[in-house]
Amino acid sequence: MQQREDIRNIAIIAHVDHGKTTLVDAMLWQSGLFRQNESVPERIMDSIDLEREKGITIMAKNTAVSYRGVHVNIVDTPGHADFGSEVERTLTLVDGVLLLVDAAEGPLPQTRFVLKKALEAGLPPIVVINKIDRSDARPAEVLDEVYDLFIDLDATEDQLEFPVLYTNARTGTATHELKEPGQSLEPLFDTILATVPPPRFDPGMGLQFRVAMLDWDDYVGRLLIGRIVNGRVHQADRVAVVHRDGAVEYAKVTVLYGYEGLKRIEVPEASAGELVAMAGIDAIEIGETVADAEIPQALPLIRIDEPTVSMLFSANVSPFAGKEGRFVTSPQLRERLFKERRINVGIRVEETDSPDTLRVSGRGELQLAILIEMMRREGYEMEVGKPTIITREDNGRTLEPMEHLVIDIPEEHIGAVTQKIGPRRGTMVKLVNHGTGRVRLEYRIPSRGLIGYRTEFLTDTRGTGLLNHLFDGWDEWQGEIGHRQNGALVADRAGRTTSYAIDNLQARGVMILGPGEQVYEGMIVGENARDNDMDVNITKEKKLTNMRASTSDESVKLTPPRSMNLEQCLEWIREDELLEVTPKSLRLRKRALAGRRRF
Repeated sequence: MQQREDIRNIAIIAHVDHGKTTLVDAMLWQSGLFRQNESVPERIMDSIDLEREKGITIMAKNTAVSYRGVHVNIVDTPGHADFGSEVERTLTLVDGVLLLVDAAEGPLPQTRFVLKKALEAGLPPIVVINKIDRSDARPAEVLDEVYDLFIDLDATEDQLEFPVLYTNARTGTATHELKEPGQSLEPLFDTILATVPPPRFDPGMGLQFRVAMLDWDDYVGRLLIGRIVNGRVHQADRVAVVHRDGAVEYAKVTVLYGYEGLKRIEVPEASAGELVAMAGIDAIEIGETVADAEIPQALPLIRIDEPTVSMLFSANVSPFAGKEGRFVTSPQLRERLFKERRINVGIRVEETDSPDTLRVSGRGELQLAILIEMMRREGYEMEVGKPTIITREDNGRTLEPMEHLVIDIPEEHIGAVTQKIGPRRGTMVKLVNHGTGRVRLEYRIPSRGLIGYRTEFLTDTRGTGLLNHLFDGWDEWQGEIGHRQNGALVADRAGRTTSYAIDNLQARGVMILGPGEQVYEGMIVGENARDNDMDVNITKEKKLTNMRASTSDESVKLTPPRSMNLEQCLEWIREDELLEVTPKSLRLRKRALAGRRRF
């Protein structure tokens, strides 16, 4: 085997919000990629609007910097386990990982998840303890926790000999010793060159390129992003595509791109060890191999964890359908979902008995909520049902997915949280008190016990709690778990909501609509204070009489309606309810709109 000393490929892995994308920003700045006076947005790698708004990474993205004559390819990965398929694919591109851990929070479930994947792939780690400037930072204890985590995950002796750096990504400094304050990220770059092995390849092999990501360019069409494992490729080369089933097709590489900074640059040829994007090949899926046309040899396929949550997506058929979106019909919805399946291997799309409805499965409700939000922004209208978990049958037993739940809360909220998790079939595994006023609780809980819990948890802890969970295998069905206790207030006729009607209905429950909004029969307008559904007339107007005008007593005092975002709506609905999603609105409705059918 030969190796290329002029290249290093590294992925940055961490729990969500531990500072991966901020660290990449600092590395790009210090590599001299931007002019001093250049205007560059913060978290430049989070290029999707939704990533900027939520402050999380959703899609893995790669960039490249040059340091001392070595081309360093850096891949930024998502921290949520819901987007774990992105991490699994990314690790096939690289030869080493940078494990980022928050100096105060320490290793959390997703740290464990991404590290487990990296150790299974046999990649050498560099541990970076970030945010050392935090007032509650405890770097020495966090380092001990990281060692415990490595031992817990059966790391080899070589993997346990990892270098440790302490960084402050926001100011762009790194140091090997806490006593010596860092000046720049040079120690980090030097450690990457020393620790991450150069790409190795077999000079006797022909071309082998595994597709890890798919992208689209309006000028050249579909782009395949991946790493050349062996051989070399030129523009206009004739290549073989080896599919999952072993079938071979032939195609021509029309354009070849390399990476420099954040830009794709056209290159005439590329060889083993490089990360490239190639165009001209349409019939290929993620994980398949582009090989030498003369002797096509496939690389091993990428193994992706099974999905655990599914939802039904259907075309919008409500009375307000087509008023706000551009793509409303079921063929358009079907085409968009199957396109997503091709680009995102973590999502599955299956047919159902109804031609208008598709079952979409993913790693968690966050992943499906992000997909809905992206489609909504593209102009799609759809209706989605309640998220349900996927079960398995084994020797006549029903198995369901379990989660490892880690909760970090102030001590005073322990009672409220444990009281809620009990009925959701959660079993406490561990309780740690750091002595800082915060407590860490660990539970094993069925996946369905977490559906709808996040909003309650934030209310119970007054927004101060951290809740993280990770897939933890399959176990026997844990029994029934109660969902929402309260019924719904349902509009019994179409019209516009009025202050007069809402004022009279406020005693019945919590409203989710304000005055002056259009409603249709069967649309949910509030949450009932009792456990049954109630049909209400929310469009009732005050009548004119001989004694007074219909506009007198206008100054009614209304409680502001409860506004719910997409995730909260998905958590709130029951089996007999749907969420209508359009580019401008989120409406809750009953499956059967007419009252006669429901009762």
